[in-house]
Amino acid sequence: MAGTKAGGMKAAATNKAKYGNEFYARIGRKGGQNGHTGGFAANPALARIAGAKGGRISRRGPAKKAA
Repeated sequence: MAGTKAGGMKAAATNKAKYGNEFYARIGRKGGQNGHTGGFAANPALARIAGAKGGRISRRGPAKKAA
């Protein structure tokens, strides 16, 4: 039943039986503690500069005139 809703319910029940009812809360907490918003989210001006640099580096080659 892998990949079905019923299979997911059975897997959740097994995990809770093995590791306790707080299993999903614990693994969710780990993910939340891991995330640190930084980089472009903290500095939109830096994102703008980086995007401009990327836009100047074309991977398509020069434009060709349509006949």
